[in-house]
Amino acid sequence: MAAPGDPPEVPDGIGGADDEYRSVVFDEDFVRAARLQEYSAQERLGEHSRAVRSRSMWGAGSGGSAGVRRGRQGLLLVLVIALAFGAAVFMGLRHPYVPRPVSHTDPLSMTVVPLAPQGPVPGGRPGELYEASPAAGFRVGAAGITLPAVRRTAHFSAEQVLAALSTAKDYLVQSSFDPDVLTGAATRPVRMLIDPDQVTQFDESLSSPAADGRHAATGWLVRFDPGTALVADSRVRVSGTMSFAEAGPDMLEVATDHTFVYAVRPAVPGPQADAARPATASLFTVRRELRLRFDREDLEVRRAELFSAAVLAGPMDCAADPSAAFRPLLAGERGTGTGPAATDPFRAGHPNTGAGLCGVLAATAQPSPAPPRR
Repeated sequence: MAAPGDPPEVPDGIGGADDEYRSVVFDEDFVRAARLQEYSAQERLGEHSRAVRSRSMWGAGSGGSAGVRRGRQGLLLVLVIALAFGAAVFMGLRHPYVPRPVSHTDPLSMTVVPLAPQGPVPGGRPGELYEASPAAGFRVGAAGITLPAVRRTAHFSAEQVLAALSTAKDYLVQSSFDPDVLTGAATRPVRMLIDPDQVTQFDESLSSPAADGRHAATGWLVRFDPGTALVADSRVRVSGTMSFAEAGPDMLEVATDHTFVYAVRPAVPGPQADAARPATASLFTVRRELRLRFDREDLEVRRAELFSAAVLAGPMDCAADPSAAFRPLLAGERGTGTGPAATDPFRAGHPNTGAGLCGVLAATAQPSPAPPRR
């Protein structure tokens, strides 16, 4: 018998006319050596299935369904990217990005003028001093800072105007009434209301005050020298006005003009010294005219840009430097030197801060004499 790989043997005796068909005769060995390929069950079920797996991502063989899914996912991803790119281009053309305008905040320009008394400073109890002074009809504390009628302007709504006025009032309250601010123990309540572009100037004014029109601590807030005087009555009297107007299409300006009257006493340490002069107080007057500006961002976060500050304060000595803190002349004390002209901090209108480096306090408190004892 032949080996499986040898050609089939032809039986002897076959010849004649059948020789020409000898090449097509298959014996048993030939049939066994033949290579057969049988369709799988999945291929037999499919009417048009291919017998051989397709390596194409679009093929339908046993791995064809997975390839189809991958192909469709790839196509879907391409479509999503194309749509996103097209939308971005469309939105960019229709709504081009406009950068926010770069705001420029000017430094605060300030003038602080001390007012010297015309004679000895009157003394007495705080209530009596108030009643005998032009501040007798003033309101106490924040109640004396009233807002004007609110209306919209050409470029700002009524709500934005109210936000500007309210922020200006908050600034006056924190910088004029806060006990810790008055003694120099705190600055944060005022600092938080200032535009960030002015914070550096504010910090420099408090750390290194100077009478240069830019860096006086008393141009930003009311502060007494704790070694000279302390506030004797927390019920500070105040009266004044507020107004608003547009400083430009994107800028709102609030003008404030208020007179604050404080009852102060000597800063004498020790309980025995305080008890020795329990009723000795005097009045100290601070006239503050501020101009505050607000852009749209300031209105949103409730902060202010201080544009100018004109301050009159007395009674003080003309030789005293009011840049760092106010040093009041106390009851019975006199000033050395006088200013060129009398200035009334209670008079309505713009304060006279251009007369010189010192003025004369025209209005002083003269308490009524006590009735005779019976």
